[in-house]
Amino acid sequence: MTGVPTLNPFSPEAASIAHLFVAILLVMFSIFALVATLVTVAIIRYRDREGAVEARQEFGNPRLEIIWTVLPALLLVAIFIFTVRTIHASDPPVSGRAPDLRVIGHQWWWEADYLKSGIVAANEIHIPVGTPILLEVESADVIHDFWVPELGRKIDAIPGHPNHIWISAEKPGTYLGTCAEFCGNQHAWMRIVVIAQRPADFAAWQRRQLSVPPVPTAGVAAQGAQLFRDQTCVNCHTISGTPANQRIGPDLTHLAGRGTIAAGAAADTPANLFKWLKDPNSIKPETHMPNFQLTDAQARALVAYMETLK
Repeated sequence: MTGVPTLNPFSPEAASIAHLFVAILLVMFSIFALVATLVTVAIIRYRDREGAVEARQEFGNPRLEIIWTVLPALLLVAIFIFTVRTIHASDPPVSGRAPDLRVIGHQWWWEADYLKSGIVAANEIHIPVGTPILLEVESADVIHDFWVPELGRKIDAIPGHPNHIWISAEKPGTYLGTCAEFCGNQHAWMRIVVIAQRPADFAAWQRRQLSVPPVPTAGVAAQGAQLFRDQTCVNCHTISGTPANQRIGPDLTHLAGRGTIAAGAAADTPANLFKWLKDPNSIKPETHMPNFQLTDAQARALVAYMETLK
């Protein structure tokens, strides 16, 4: 989406935060304008100049003192009331409901587990438009922070301490998010994308995610599939329909259907995937993805295989 994300809400939860932010911003600007005006008037009216008489001195004015004490106090009470209402609107109670989706922060990528369907995705979350989704947010290593500004508030991902947050989208679209808590050298490239789809499109996406990609039996792609099994890739990743079933790295079952690799560090193209496999640090320095010192032929074979994972 376009515009300033925090001022461009596309969900009721995000809208409540944006409205409170704008209201407080207007109040603060009004106070600033009032103070600046009074200071300017005082500077001009009571400036030292030839023939000017000394300004009248005030040694106390109970009425004014009461006014400038009571008015700010009332303003703070009003802000407090609207803040509490915003907290309730942006983060309504869970009420014992089971979460729809578990989002796990890793250094430096996001895992998305759809708890009802069993779908596992990475760095791209698909949700149906107009449906509130309850997220369970946690971390596999250090403290992260899940934030998609146009859809909801920030929430910390803490190891061993799951938090919950509601997100929803009023319109179909792609909403960008990020980790908002410094979590290491690649914190800046720990991006997340939420793709809101019409219910029919979301259902179709789920069906594709639940399908098992066919294993190629000939050509370079088949060589890549065999190489994937022979190398230590199977020790970190999952690809449905193969012996690879580990959760250390992202699930690759439908890698070719995603828009980016390395949590948003590069577009998911064959050229970038080749570069990533040859030298992960060239795309994401100090990533936890190891460099296997692959030959060009091996990297091309793996790319050919991964392009079949749709």
